[in-house]
Amino acid sequence: MNKMKKILYSLLVALCPLLAFGQIDGETPKPQAGTFFLTNAKIVTVTKGTIAKGSVLIQDGKIADVGANLTAPSGAQVIDLNGLSIYPGLIDSGTSLGLVEVGSVPETNDNVEIGTVSPQMQALTAVNPNSVAIPVTRVSGVTTVIANPAGGLFPGTAALINLVGYTPDQMYAGFKGIVMNFPSSARRSNFDRRTDAQIKEAADKAMKNINDLMDKAKLYADIDAATDVRYYPEMAALAEVVKGNTTLLIEVNAAADILEAIKWVQERKVKAIFTGVLEGWRVADKIAAAGIPVVTGPMLGMPTRGSDRYDKAYANPGLMAKAGVKVAIRTSDTENVRNLPFNAGFAAAYGMGKEEALKAVTINPAEIFGVADKLGSIEKGKSATLLVADGDPFETKTNIMHVFIDGYKIPMTNRQVRLYQEFLKRDPGLVK
Repeated sequence: MNKMKKILYSLLVALCPLLAFGQIDGETPKPQAGTFFLTNAKIVTVTKGTIAKGSVLIQDGKIADVGANLTAPSGAQVIDLNGLSIYPGLIDSGTSLGLVEVGSVPETNDNVEIGTVSPQMQALTAVNPNSVAIPVTRVSGVTTVIANPAGGLFPGTAALINLVGYTPDQMYAGFKGIVMNFPSSARRSNFDRRTDAQIKEAADKAMKNINDLMDKAKLYADIDAATDVRYYPEMAALAEVVKGNTTLLIEVNAAADILEAIKWVQERKVKAIFTGVLEGWRVADKIAAAGIPVVTGPMLGMPTRGSDRYDKAYANPGLMAKAGVKVAIRTSDTENVRNLPFNAGFAAAYGMGKEEALKAVTINPAEIFGVADKLGSIEKGKSATLLVADGDPFETKTNIMHVFIDGYKIPMTNRQVRLYQEFLKRDPGLVK
């Protein structure tokens, strides 16, 4: 009987996404490929200024042309956007989207591996393209995200994905980085009853473990360069970091830990991006001097210390940007990645400014992840990944009217939209 229950439960889990997308009782709208001519719109290019009234031509998945005096080619689908604005698709630089479906159901969680050292584990292979949260996210204008593994010292390799595709490989957007959780000298929470000495001892032990692993990875790389060695997947992955071929995404938050992480990166001579960085504002000048880019967030959080102003979480990205740090913003979320525009809006309102906040969710992450030739701005030759809105995308009253990802016109629907439409005009009684 228990075995039968498990089988039925597995079938239910498998069918839930199909029910949510209407694939059982009706056909789901599909992303549409083709040639599109978006015209009469305000175009916020991010890198090349703003065109008050212009057009964007989309062909073969790319921005074929952009400007103020363009003519639609024969056969193009013309979309008149009078009164609307075009922005680059928004990039969330840290999520578990596609890796976690229902947090309370272990069978739908695939972001944590067994053990503390698994840098070779690829988040991309675990991404579920049919995640119900993906359509919810992209109709809010978020088109591209980092899918992050979690847990342990080296939990795995994160991947940048576009939110369209039938397979993880189709979604891959060109960047991977190994996640590293830097040893913390801070308390885990108000309920952490360890003494200061115990906290320091744990941090020192973790740091020694990391250094031993990196030394072993260097030895592996040296031996591998000279002769064939037995395959050791953990060391093979970290060896690419040692050789400078792979970037470390170093999660670090407390000011003292950030300073230690800067010193460690410089001593080890590795390519690094700092993530989290919740107390970055305290040591922003040191981060800027080191030239290490930062992914920070979420904005919608509490101050790290009881003595801090209530708004330090909101002001943190702006203070770092003003010090000269290249900043990208993340939600660090799953089902609420759709709130990325509002995280950026808080940063804009609390000192970062609208222009820099927009860069923090478009061109800055594109540059940080090495994909600025494809994403992050509206320029000729780049991927046609953009959104059309009836106002400022950071404002809650704004509606996202169209979304394009890699040239595909995305259907502006999801489970929530269909439920809203169903119950907005529901029959007052049940038809028998």
